[in-house]
Amino acid sequence: MADNKETVTLFRPAGPDELKLVEESGHKRWPPRLPEQPIFYPVTNEQYATELTRSWNVKASGVGYVTRFEVQKEFMDQYEVKQAGASRHTEWWIPAEELEALNDHIVGLIEVIAEYRD
Repeated sequence: MADNKETVTLFRPAGPDELKLVEESGHKRWPPRLPEQPIFYPVTNEQYATELTRSWNVKASGVGYVTRFEVQKEFMDQYEVKQAGASRHTEWWIPAEELEALNDHIVGLIEVIAEYRD
């Protein structure tokens, strides 16, 4: 594909159900959003992803994962980074209907870089 293009590193907290679907894709794609999830929110840094994982995923299901993946910069340039709190709380807002396009621009694999449990 386009492994030689410039990429942006994205992080995402994931629970066990979502991670299972990522694994079923060969670690190459995020699953479609549920009807109550109109936006896909990858974040810009590992610290923020860790905070979200611990406060949301671990609380909801007893375990949470921090994932990291690369997306072609040219694709990500169409999205604005939003600040959702403190200066480190920055994220992209990808509309659910554009998630497949994002998946098509992932370079390499979606990897788990940390796991947290109760």
